[in-house]
Amino acid sequence: MLTYLSNIGLFFLYFISASVLTMAYVCIYTKVTPHDEWELIKKNITAAALAFSGSLLGFIIPLASLIVSAVNLIDLFLWGVVALLVQLLTFKAISHIMPCISERLANNEMASGIWLAAASIGAGTITAACLTY
Repeated sequence: MLTYLSNIGLFFLYFISASVLTMAYVCIYTKVTPHDEWELIKKNITAAALAFSGSLLGFIIPLASLIVSAVNLIDLFLWGVVALLVQLLTFKAISHIMPCISERLANNEMASGIWLAAASIGAGTITAACLTY
């Protein structure tokens, strides 16, 4: 039992680090996108909530992969920034493929929300696979 508990400090260190990275991701992503995710979600705009949730999962999936394979916290943070950049680039790419994505989400166009969520989760899954070394 003591052997298992000896790693509890590392658990909390990585958990807190992942939480900080996730909060940073949410802050940066919501500042970079042209639409206000929080305002749209408060207005019960499902398409926006779905798109934002997909983006968040697209970041958390590689972050979880990093927690498993990172050699230290610096490794976790550096590659966490890469995962964040991948999600920002994914949004930018979808914005080019589907012009007016922000307006579409604000208008609760579910197809747009689903497409952005799927692209974000897909990009995150590929990122996670690339981070296993």
